[in-house]
Amino acid sequence: MRTRSVVAPALGIVTFFGLWELLVRVGNVPSYSLRPPSQVLRYLFNDSTGFPKATWQTGADALEALLLALLIGLAFGSLMAASRWLEEAAQPVLILIQVTPWVAYSASVVLWIGGGSKPVLFVATLVCVPAFAFASMSGLRSADPAALELLRCVDASAWETLWHVRLPNALPNLFTAARFAVGLSLAAVYFTEGGALSNRGLGAIGAKALAATAALPLWSTVFCSALLGTIALVSISVLERVLLGWHASQRRAAR
Repeated sequence: MRTRSVVAPALGIVTFFGLWELLVRVGNVPSYSLRPPSQVLRYLFNDSTGFPKATWQTGADALEALLLALLIGLAFGSLMAASRWLEEAAQPVLILIQVTPWVAYSASVVLWIGGGSKPVLFVATLVCVPAFAFASMSGLRSADPAALELLRCVDASAWETLWHVRLPNALPNLFTAARFAVGLSLAAVYFTEGGALSNRGLGAIGAKALAATAALPLWSTVFCSALLGTIALVSISVLERVLLGWHASQRRAAR
């Protein structure tokens, strides 16, 4: 079972990149639009000036935005779970944030806040908050009624109830939201970096490469971003297994 869980994903990745390589080389695809993976990897290894630092900066910004969104979303979710009135007041705003294309206003945020990392963190955090807010609200509300009644019988405080019952019950929802928000955070950071009037991050390299029609550095930023996303998703899965070993979903997955 464990061998299959490793071999199957590896086979899928190798097949995907093999078909990509074949498509570019056999299909006479213009070199300025799409490059084969072998050329992109060779470029990264031979001419990697700036890519390690840029990848680190983009990853750090995405992680910081993700953690900020988690804290803000958990706070909003807790308030909405405690009050139907607050839920009805906050829900339209969160939905508006969620459905509005952030690419439409990211440039305005740069003009408003200025260049550098501030607009990057603002946009990436903002677009991830609704996912965590809705996930925490539903998770906190779906706590086991028997466990809540038991804590009431022993006069547990609201904080003790939140810490011992409601928050652990919300963790599966939060991990699901985190998987969704990882890609959203990386995309928002990358795109906003490209218009943040700075030279930091993969987004800045990608924007310059696009303006110069330089396919190799552009696709190199895509590969580095994909690597960041893969590392993030694997880290979330490991953390979920550590923190939720008691949960039924993890016990079923382990079989």
